[in-house]
Amino acid sequence: MNLQEILPFLIPLVIVQFALLGFTLWHVLTHRNYKRGNRTLWLIVVIVGMEFIGPILYFILGKEDA
Repeated sequence: MNLQEILPFLIPLVIVQFALLGFTLWHVLTHRNYKRGNRTLWLIVVIVGMEFIGPILYFILGKEDA
């Protein structure tokens, strides 16, 4: 299996990953209230867990329902 065979599957996944990361960073930086933790904690979680894990954790555990 070479890269050209899997590239059509990887490109949309990478685009979705960076879109989710961008939206999550924007949300963390523009909101003041969080269910758990603070802004610094969620920035670290989102950036370190940059793949899908960090942003998904934020929206499940950290985002304040307002």
